[in-house]
Amino acid sequence: MNEKRILLIVTGGIAAYKSLELVRLLKRQGLSVRAVMTQSATEFVTPLSMSVMTEDQVYGHMFDLKEESEIGHIQLSRQADLVVICPATANILAKMAAGISDDLATTILLATDKPVLAVPAMNVRMWNHPATQRNLAQLQADGVHIMNPDEGAMACGEFGPGRLPEPPAVAERICAMLGHDFDIMLTSGRSPTTVPSGAALTAELAHRPLSGQRILVTAGPTHEAIDPVRYIANRSSGRQGFAIAAAAADLGAEVTLIAGPVHLATPPGVARIDVETAIEMQAEVEKALPVDAAILVAAVADWRAVQAPEQKIKKDGGIIPALNLTENPDILASLAKHPNRPKLLIGFAAETEKIVEHAQAKLTKKGCDWIVANDVSGDVMGGANNAFHIVTKDGVESWPESAKDVIARKLMEKVANALAKG
Repeated sequence: MNEKRILLIVTGGIAAYKSLELVRLLKRQGLSVRAVMTQSATEFVTPLSMSVMTEDQVYGHMFDLKEESEIGHIQLSRQADLVVICPATANILAKMAAGISDDLATTILLATDKPVLAVPAMNVRMWNHPATQRNLAQLQADGVHIMNPDEGAMACGEFGPGRLPEPPAVAERICAMLGHDFDIMLTSGRSPTTVPSGAALTAELAHRPLSGQRILVTAGPTHEAIDPVRYIANRSSGRQGFAIAAAAADLGAEVTLIAGPVHLATPPGVARIDVETAIEMQAEVEKALPVDAAILVAAVADWRAVQAPEQKIKKDGGIIPALNLTENPDILASLAKHPNRPKLLIGFAAETEKIVEHAQAKLTKKGCDWIVANDVSGDVMGGANNAFHIVTKDGVESWPESAKDVIARKLMEKVANALAKG
């Protein structure tokens, strides 16, 4: 089998020192690594150190005559199977999203036709900034793979998401993307006599069980215009869908959240796309494919006006204007028949009576794998708590009322188990 080749781009974050350990681990896995360093990266790691680890020349200067005549920025990307940016600073993410190419690293990224994995690392405030989240959403829409950062204490003294994942986790993700068997014994450097037991090995790999998985979540309502100031909608705060997206990201997934009109902060590590109508939501769902699992939580309006007038409809002496409606697309059912159908397709059913019975009927009708049913006759819509019935072809699993973030975590752990089983 041909040796898999990685082009590693190292940018100038405090976590750049971890790139040396990452190279060591990747080479232990039998992978070839060639490195490109930005100018700012050399303030943290010397090119000599990186050259020793890669056993190759380190590239960095766009206009170095020898590099451009013998290797070139196009050849650097062509000769790789995967391009990895680790650490990926907020600066390079912004340049990638905007298509800026002002040094060797960004020129390679603009020119490459190979898969790209970005492993961000930055201060928590920079990570949570709307500009960074907007850039991440654009990059994911462009097909760039994003490995979400870890949460914890940072060099600046703050705490939160933004820490570079540990090198073994990054190495595992790279191997998964290349279809290369990941040997934890080689990554950890253990001898055969110190390999952990099955239970310990499972625990070691289970801290982010959705790593390498792409998850799509829809949340919130859709608004269907009647005229420029009025609309039809189903009630939804979006809180449960946002909690599910947050839980998926926390478990290591690449998450795309397609949100209807809600006023909620984007969860850390989640790429958010805002829409207003069912037609827009369906289009964004299809653009997000392929994904490993789709969880359609959004309360999509069932109908829309056949034609919404351009001017506000005026009241006219008690005469009620006729409202011609047509059905909106059934996003769940259409996704079940899509050529890029997710491995695991989950729909939600908000019911006020015969909760399980209606969910079972919806499971058959829609062609999905699970239906998550809940009773919305109380204050679930907009409330802090929820209770679920997970309906599958194998039966019904009922969960007691809990906080929405708690139940979201439980659901995503169940999703992780299902995806692991294939």
